[in-house]
Amino acid sequence: MSEKFDLVVIGGGSGGVRAARMSAQYGAKVAIVEEYRYGGTCVIRGCVPKKLFVYASRFGDTFDVAPSFGWTVDASFDWPTLLANKDREIGRLENIYETLLDGAGVTLFRGRATVTGPNTVKLSSGEELQAERILIATGGVPFKPDIEGADLGITSNEAFHLETLPKTILIEGGGYIAVEFATIFAGLGVDTTLVYRRDKILRGFDHDLRDGLEDALHERGVRLRYGYHISRLDKDGEGVRVSFSHDEQATFDAVMFATGRHPYTKGLGLEAVGVQLNQAGAIVVDDYSQSSVPSIYAVGDVTGRAALTPVAIREGAAFAQTVYNNTPTTVPYHLIPTAVFSEPEIGTVGLSEEDAAARYRSIDVYVTRFRPMMNTLSDRQEKMMLKLITETDTGRALGVHILGPGAGEMIQLVAIPMGMNGTKADFDHAIAVHPTAAEELVTFKSPSYRVVDGEKCNP
Repeated sequence: MSEKFDLVVIGGGSGGVRAARMSAQYGAKVAIVEEYRYGGTCVIRGCVPKKLFVYASRFGDTFDVAPSFGWTVDASFDWPTLLANKDREIGRLENIYETLLDGAGVTLFRGRATVTGPNTVKLSSGEELQAERILIATGGVPFKPDIEGADLGITSNEAFHLETLPKTILIEGGGYIAVEFATIFAGLGVDTTLVYRRDKILRGFDHDLRDGLEDALHERGVRLRYGYHISRLDKDGEGVRVSFSHDEQATFDAVMFATGRHPYTKGLGLEAVGVQLNQAGAIVVDDYSQSSVPSIYAVGDVTGRAALTPVAIREGAAFAQTVYNNTPTTVPYHLIPTAVFSEPEIGTVGLSEEDAAARYRSIDVYVTRFRPMMNTLSDRQEKMMLKLITETDTGRALGVHILGPGAGEMIQLVAIPMGMNGTKADFDHAIAVHPTAAEELVTFKSPSYRVVDGEKCNP
């Protein structure tokens, strides 16, 4: 006889766990099913281990400037030590996720789940669960291009478990994951090349962020090749021979595809029960995460809305509030702060200059560039950049973009006044903390330039 629940959540990642815990705390009888490890992409093979790798890769820069502060450093790097310590931390976090779910009264299952009806879920163990509602939170999976030899390449999933650190690596892609891993590997001493089929990295970001990071990657020795893509991979001794779209070939120790992620809906049985999917395979949902089948909901990357862990968490919480706390709640997708943990780091919230100029007749743009104080005693010339975009008539802040140390930390706090429709006058009213980089955001005296009807001019 099958067990009955108010809610069955498929997927034990950030969005699913938040929805399951909150729904249980509101009195629902909840089960959650995970086929791999609790914690999902972010905790197990995404942003958490990536950030640990980022920290590891940044020590080289610190060692470079250390002599200017009087330190003599004789350091070496050991890849197996990093892997072992990362694995121990991920295991600790996984246990925390399971403990929190158990403490909330959620019933945990391990295995593959298939939706067999609007109110039924079958597990790979053969068990069947009855549910008044089903929530799909299976996230996304890395994409590999359909080319010959694609299996010789790795994705971000495998990058966290390489037995040895390659001497050379080719990364294909131009988004978050591509540029983050390019700086990780380069920072750990790997000869790194990045190829991208378009003409510049980080499509959709503000042009000053894109240009600034591109320059920094060049300075760190990362080779950027635009207008290229991989057409074929072949085994070449211990390495991988890459055939490019331009009929060129080269061999690397490792090849990594960072060409995006796809919603993980394959094999879940969703289409058979009438759940609508879009062309990318994402579940189509309304503002309250409800699918075309009223009893089936979805949150997180599987919906294709905004593939970011904090967004998945907010969606999971909004679902629980709406369905089990009688408080209809939506997510503010129009103002999502985000960070790219490249080197230098990026923090951004609101509109890019290009988007702001397209939406508003007149905008003021404030930009400053300077060497971070950490570098001023050395010969490092890399600069950080802070940029504030406001509407000319009202002074309302439309976008803030930061490139440099601590950008991610800064942008989280900037998101607060942005969400309150803060103005340039509000920023000016804040007293600066000196000496910090962030003080530049509250000490801009006049616009660097103005954009009126799409044309740059003096303010």
